[in-house]
Amino acid sequence: MKTSIYLLFAFLLLHSCVSNESVFKLDPTQSMLITGKGEGQDAAINPYSDQKSRAVVKNLGHNPLEVRIQSKGTFIKQISISPKETKEFILEKDYELYLDSNLATKARVDFEKYND
Repeated sequence: MKTSIYLLFAFLLLHSCVSNESVFKLDPTQSMLITGKGEGQDAAINPYSDQKSRAVVKNLGHNPLEVRIQSKGTFIKQISISPKETKEFILEKDYELYLDSNLATKARVDFEKYND
């Protein structure tokens, strides 16, 4: 019985450490840096940031949000995500992913290793 409890605890701890999914609440007019370094708030760790990766962003809220991708301060692209919509973004090694919103909303971001 004691071993089962330790195994369950170890499994839950391991699962929480390797999880690369994050849910964020964005307040009105908030811009949040999700990956990379720079101005903003580092909110999630991309475990594949040293290589090309895929970010899956789902808008969980009732208001639209913007995904902005930059590289070393240079604007790459910006895409709007409607409520309940999911979009994928390919991130090069030095890309930064931002979530921007003018209204309160919630988003989930998952990172995956990019395979050609």
